Amino acid sequence: MIAIIKTGGKQYKVSEGSKVKIEKLEVNVGDKYTFDSVLLTSKEDGSDLKIGNPTVSGAKVEATILKQDRHEKVRTIKFKSKTHFNKEKNHRQAFTEVIVDKIVA
Repeated sequence: MIAIIKTGGKQYKVSEGSKVKIEKLEVNVGDKYTFDSVLLTSKEDGSDLKIGNPTVSGAKVEATILKQDRHEKVRTIKFKSKTHFNKEKNHRQAFTEVIVDKIVA
């Protein structure tokens, strides 16, 4: 079973048993979490396709929280030649890693 879920302003294609890094959720590691905003469900071969308007009614994706962490550091550098202007910023985006247990269509 395949589903497309919406969380954190982004859409993710998930299947049962897949690990996904999503925007940070305020939950503890090891907890169960249910995604109610399911945009599409389908079987692996493409049959039994259900497209939501905007979401599929009654569909949900159940997942387990594996990890709360931050991505690798992203460096942003501004540089202007001849004026000795250098500016550097660093950013590490927080994420939550989940494993999909079950997709209910």
